[in-house]
Amino acid sequence: MSTQTQAIALSGSRKRWLKDRIAQIGVTAGGILVLVALLLIFFYLLYVIKPIFDSARVEPGPEFSLLDSGASMGRDIGNTALLGVEEQNELVYRFNDKGEVNFYSLPQQGKRVYSQNIDGEVTSVARSISHNMVAYGLARGGITVLKPKFNVSYPDNIRTIEPEVVFPFGEQPLVVDAQRRTLTQLSMASSGDDLLIAAITESGVGVLTRFAGKENFMTGEVTLSPTQVDIPGLPAEVDQLLLTPNLRFLFARSGNEVYVFDVRNINKVVLRNVLTMNAQGGNITTLSLLSGGNSLLVANDNGKISQWFEVARDGKREFTFIRDFSANGAVENIISEVNRKGFITASSNGSLDIFHTTGGSRLFSAPLASGGVSALAMSPRNSMLLMQSGNKLSTFYVENEHPGVTWKALWTKVWYEGYPEPRYVWQSTSGSSDFESKLSLVPISFGTLKAAFYALLFAIPIAIAGAVYTAYFMSSGLRKVVKPTVEIMEALPTVILGFLAGLWLAPLIESHLPGMVILLVMLPVSILLMAFVWQYLPKALRNRVPEGWQCILLLPLVVFVGWSSFSLSPWVEGLLFGGDARGFLTNELGVGFDQRNSLVVGIAMGFAVIPTIFSIAEDAVFSVPRHLTNGSLALGATTWQTLTRVVMLTASPGIFSAVMMGLGRAVGETMIVLMATGNTPVMDLSIFSGMRTLAANIAVEMPEAEVNSSHYRVLFLAAFVLFIFTFMFNTVAEFVRQRLRDKYSSM
Repeated sequence: MSTQTQAIALSGSRKRWLKDRIAQIGVTAGGILVLVALLLIFFYLLYVIKPIFDSARVEPGPEFSLLDSGASMGRDIGNTALLGVEEQNELVYRFNDKGEVNFYSLPQQGKRVYSQNIDGEVTSVARSISHNMVAYGLARGGITVLKPKFNVSYPDNIRTIEPEVVFPFGEQPLVVDAQRRTLTQLSMASSGDDLLIAAITESGVGVLTRFAGKENFMTGEVTLSPTQVDIPGLPAEVDQLLLTPNLRFLFARSGNEVYVFDVRNINKVVLRNVLTMNAQGGNITTLSLLSGGNSLLVANDNGKISQWFEVARDGKREFTFIRDFSANGAVENIISEVNRKGFITASSNGSLDIFHTTGGSRLFSAPLASGGVSALAMSPRNSMLLMQSGNKLSTFYVENEHPGVTWKALWTKVWYEGYPEPRYVWQSTSGSSDFESKLSLVPISFGTLKAAFYALLFAIPIAIAGAVYTAYFMSSGLRKVVKPTVEIMEALPTVILGFLAGLWLAPLIESHLPGMVILLVMLPVSILLMAFVWQYLPKALRNRVPEGWQCILLLPLVVFVGWSSFSLSPWVEGLLFGGDARGFLTNELGVGFDQRNSLVVGIAMGFAVIPTIFSIAEDAVFSVPRHLTNGSLALGATTWQTLTRVVMLTASPGIFSAVMMGLGRAVGETMIVLMATGNTPVMDLSIFSGMRTLAANIAVEMPEAEVNSSHYRVLFLAAFVLFIFTFMFNTVAEFVRQRLRDKYSSM
């Protein structure tokens, strides 16, 4: 070989080596970047999710002495009737049981900035839990209702908050007892312009007075019309009265017994029942209502707090014990968070505990006072806690953004208010995190697996059977047409499939349900019957069809079976189901029927998954070495034996990968499930009911979610669960594929 030829060969080798190196580096870098991207997605999801599982944090804030605050100096400050702070956490207000109202400025170290006293002798006091009002019972059977108000202005772009006391039901005392007896105990609740007062008079008689408000259309003035009745069946000794904000129930506590009165109709007050509500080994110390007024909280001297609300059973609604919580010490004070299902307790030993009922958890517990706590309050935004211990008022900054999200609330049954039993429920609130949300991930995770199951139930037999026939039996000329045609189906937008499924297929199935069932049964039966008949046709006739083109003969059969099935549907429906198959399912069999159901999803999403499974499985079968097939046939095996015992086993790693790829596609599908189901997060295996999947749920609710709210972060958690599902499926698929490859690679 000449020197020039050697130089050319050497140059070519170097170019090939360089290209190989570049390709190797490119592939390696691409793989590393894919892994980095996956890790970044994984850690970003964790970053967004983590705050919902953080415990509550309480940090000390300003504190001051009520004795050193202006007009209160050197005077008896009395017992606290209402304690609170305005939204900006700048002005603290305190109503005492003597009719004195004081406002204090936190930025000015507790300086008194406003004070007011009510006229008259105060004999009792009550506060409204939901409307931040105080009712003072006066001598001669009257009451005065007061409420703090804050006027915000911005002179010279500086925020200024001016406090005042308003009288929402007028400055003139309202007469609760027409006999003018002194009121010794009091409870109040208001709804709109209506006011309801329950009171115990000095003679021990219980009276209930409702002031019905009627607004004058012309002047806007509200006129109150009182209606007074005696409370029947009231115990001789009443320790506490409590009205619900919806003006439905009155609770009267006598020792450990709680009398429940239905007061919706003021002219027909009914004692519903008497319940013993104390915890085992304890005695009731106080009652309170959870935000919304539907749940009763019962605190005990052994640290137990129980939650009760109405439950419908056997046609009756009764207050039922739901769950309990444990505080560190005898509970003396209990308050509810504003617009959330959480509450805070203070024990006799100064310990403070924060709970949340939906999550069923204690979020914080620590001794914050050296002695007893005489009053507690939470700010409107649940960001500041006020605690009075003796004459000292302490404030604490609270960070507790996501109290209702716990692993228990996400993955176990929760007994929500108004539900007859514990359930898995996804029912989020949109645009705000102020109210109780039902954020169980179980229904939407179940819906994801259910949708994937029915889609694969439809797709796997068709896709794998089609792939095997195309790769093993079909002629090469027909295969060149069929395979690209099926693969190009994968490019069809899923939104189009969802649109067709929801607006065309779902109504079609509903109106021709017997026909669809007949089609699903008769189509495979007719194909098998056609194959059986084909075997007994004269050989000369069979030879007239080119080898590998026999499947074309099935097209007229499929069209005929489809047409005849839907044509027979009305006749079968009238003969067997009285003309209403859907009504027969619901009324006779007790099976619910949703128009957009799992059957529609299975067909539509199966249609989308078929190209994925078909393409990979067909390549796997077609790639089986010909010498294996030829060797099997040469040894006397039939074509069918060769297919089932050689080809399918050798191609099994690829076929399994195809199925798992189809599963991954089905699990992550969004638009078809979103448009072709009722999109309701129910847990029902029935093929005639709908579902909601993780992906569809994220697509629907993420635009409405308040950024950084519990709802928003739980949607990211749903995305994380979907990510984990996909990762697990792919990991299992790779593990099984490798095992199959190792087992059958030696064939």
